[in-house]
Amino acid sequence: MTRVLAICIHNSARSQMTEEYLRLAAGDRVHVESAGIEPGSVNPVVVELLKEDGIDISGKATRSVFDLHKAGATFDYVIAVCDAEAAERCPIFPAEKKRLHWPFPDPSKATGTMEEKLAYIRPIRDQIKAKVDEFVASLEM
Repeated sequence: MTRVLAICIHNSARSQMTEEYLRLAAGDRVHVESAGIEPGSVNPVVVELLKEDGIDISGKATRSVFDLHKAGATFDYVIAVCDAEAAERCPIFPAEKKRLHWPFPDPSKATGTMEEKLAYIRPIRDQIKAKVDEFVASLEM
């Protein structure tokens, strides 16, 4: 089974969405996890956006890349989803086969009402879904 780790700074939005859409697209053919270098809390706007696709991550906790490393976790692919501005802070984690960088805008920059935040993050979610579908199609399974 192919093992994939999605990483970003806080494990609050982009890596969470990447993890869930990979799980949805690849099913039991891929083991996927997500983590961050400075885990925070899951972005409530992301929780709502994932619900639009029938994915419930309410109550899900963020994870630390350091905890995964200490536990001896290994991954075939490590996908960093930090934007270009955060690239130098984006977590480094060894990959058995390949480390990928998918730079997506930072959802934490969304401001305003819930509707305004949803409108800002929804296109990011859609970009992540498209990239995940492309990645899953490229895997030899």
